[in-house]
Amino acid sequence: MASGDKHARLRIYLGEDKRHGDQPLYLAILRKARQLQMAGATVLRGSQGYGRSTRLHTTDVVFSEDLPVIIEIVDRRDSVRRFAALLEDIKEIGLVTCDDVDVLINRSDSA
Repeated sequence: MASGDKHARLRIYLGEDKRHGDQPLYLAILRKARQLQMAGATVLRGSQGYGRSTRLHTTDVVFSEDLPVIIEIVDRRDSVRRFAALLEDIKEIGLVTCDDVDVLINRSDSA
């Protein structure tokens, strides 16, 4: 991922309880990104959130199983757009956003 290329950040919003077969959906998405050699992805778990239903999902409720999860993927803009197209038919995803980003430091080649 060269710093001079056009890059984008994909954000995928879903509930922690959403499944893809026998595994959590967020994990299936992360594994697919890795399989397709996306530059990098991170899963962020939220402590509170709500979506279109305005029902609050929170850690304040004991045994809450539907906490918000955001998957962030940063890569070249064209790669991000191709990956986003793979998500279109997954109804359990609440929201997908994409914004251009400037990669200022990338030390992935130095490790």
